[in-house]
Amino acid sequence: MRDKVYRFRQFMVAAIMIVCGLTVLSACQKDDNQDRVTAISDAVWAYSQANPDGFTLDIRSMTVPKEGIAVSYAATQGSHSRDKLDFVVRHALQHDGYVGGWQNPENGLYYFDSTRLFPEDKLADALKFGRDNGQYSAFVLSLFADVPVNGKIAEIVERGTLLVGTTGDYRPLSFCEPETGKYWGFGIEMAEEIARRLGVATSFVKTSWPTLTADVLADPQTFDFAIGGITITDTRRETMLMSDGYLANGKTILCRANDSDKYKSLEDINRPEVTVMVNPGGLNEKFANENLPNATIVVHEKNEEIPSLIAEGQADVMITEITEAPYYVKNDSRLAAPLLDNPFTHGEIGVLMRKGQDDLLQMVNAIIGQMKSDGSLRRLHEKYGLSYGF
Repeated sequence: MRDKVYRFRQFMVAAIMIVCGLTVLSACQKDDNQDRVTAISDAVWAYSQANPDGFTLDIRSMTVPKEGIAVSYAATQGSHSRDKLDFVVRHALQHDGYVGGWQNPENGLYYFDSTRLFPEDKLADALKFGRDNGQYSAFVLSLFADVPVNGKIAEIVERGTLLVGTTGDYRPLSFCEPETGKYWGFGIEMAEEIARRLGVATSFVKTSWPTLTADVLADPQTFDFAIGGITITDTRRETMLMSDGYLANGKTILCRANDSDKYKSLEDINRPEVTVMVNPGGLNEKFANENLPNATIVVHEKNEEIPSLIAEGQADVMITEITEAPYYVKNDSRLAAPLLDNPFTHGEIGVLMRKGQDDLLQMVNAIIGQMKSDGSLRRLHEKYGLSYGF
């Protein structure tokens, strides 16, 4: 009996020692974890003071990710200033390891959130996570652009297809092969790049120069935006949205190669004996009517047919753009563009869309800006033999 009591006492002493040891170890671990959280929070706080406009940090390595779609967790919403930062850091360490922050200029407070980072080809997943967590937007790091979780882009992403209006008659910017119905061109590749960034497919919708404005403003919408050889003008911006320019543009002429010495200025063209051919409804027709009152102006329905008609002698001059003329000169030795280096006007081509789609406009502009900075826009110009004007 005494042996049993003795052994029981030994067991209890050992158990108490183990429990006490574990308690001490747990307390030490808690202290270590808190020290780590505090140290990380101090580092994040210091970084926030130098980056008040906003940032996303990988707090495991204290590095700034260059790509990804950042979306905040609802659990840390409303955490501001240094006293709430430990909570945010602890949540981030337990989840994805990212902390985002920005300073509210209205009250001077720094707001922090535990953040999830999605790959940039997973915009649909990022927007859904944002809606589930009560967020207003997701942030695309490489583009430095906000995408509202509910808006035009969200509508496109949910549909899975970007609907693009284009005339399909404007080589080398937008052309539809009549035999196959396949679209190609500089503007077509721009549209496909925008769709790729949104993680959706591209579907092209036929429009025309005379109906372009009406088609953009149609209700219900037939496409999300229009692209091709669309010049940015104040008139268009009064009723619609236009992106930043992605291609320099200007009015010039096509004529027969044998006549290239005849046309050195507008005055040489503005004569009754000169027949000028234009496509209907666009800026080419408007330019001809305003600047060539003495010439004989003929309107031809199909823009893509006019260069051949000029070469065949059915008209003398085509009013066109510096973006279009080189293609026809290169592919038809009967044609010339003698004023290519001295266009009558100077402008830029952009993406056209209806008002109220500011999130889509911001995204398009961000993509154009990045393509300019990374050299991909210049390479696309070179592919189509176009002059790079930026």
